[in-house]
Amino acid sequence: MRQPPKGTWLLVLVAGGALFEILRRTLVDTQNPNLVPSLLLLGAALVPAAFVTFIRGRRLTFSVGGGTVALIAFVGGLVGLAAAGTLEFDTLHDLGTLPKVAVGLIEESAKLIAPLAVLLFTRHRRPADGLLVGVAAGAGFAALETMGYAFVALVQSQGDLHAVDGLLLLRGVLSPAAHMAWTGLTATALWAAADRRWSLSSVAAFGLTFVVAVTLHAAWDSFATIPAYLVIGVISLTLLTISAHRLGTRERAVSPALVTALR
Repeated sequence: MRQPPKGTWLLVLVAGGALFEILRRTLVDTQNPNLVPSLLLLGAALVPAAFVTFIRGRRLTFSVGGGTVALIAFVGGLVGLAAAGTLEFDTLHDLGTLPKVAVGLIEESAKLIAPLAVLLFTRHRRPADGLLVGVAAGAGFAALETMGYAFVALVQSQGDLHAVDGLLLLRGVLSPAAHMAWTGLTATALWAAADRRWSLSSVAAFGLTFVVAVTLHAAWDSFATIPAYLVIGVISLTLLTISAHRLGTRERAVSPALVTALR
């Protein structure tokens, strides 16, 4: 699958940021409430979209096209958010409380629904596809969740856009180091397990990766401070980078072998 030109992610980020500012100024000048949903959508989706574009631009072999990636982000985000919301509500109703570990477990499981469907019902089985599909599903979930938080902040602040701007900026900047990184990690491990025909070691590796993602998620929610976000975010992105590097190393090792076999 053809990759986007180098630096496309930066163009997405800059152009999207400019459009957001134009839309925000228009809303401030006109006081037209019809512009609010567009502002929240653009603000919530901008950084996740740029990060997905960044991942798709890596030197990896993907079989997933841009349209499919967008569909996975949209449907995966909706399904994951609905499933997580339902399960979290039921857990809170049954237990009277919702531990942070339970939140991490529920949301990391819900975000894997769309990637699992892609793995089982499509031909997108290249090892790198798991990374891209997982990051896209995490992006959709993060964007929709941020929209929800921004809407609540707007209502509670009685229409104060400054409160919304700060929330969108914080959650947008942090989204690649949170939901997108965690689902990227687990989906990559899931694809690896399928590629190895669900061997015991590969399934165990997936299980361990999932536990790590849930732990990072629970720690993120438990500490909920900027320093903690930075530390956990660095760990999450480092693990994602290592996974991407391993995929690239594997592809470079396999390619010469294929060339030799075809001679």
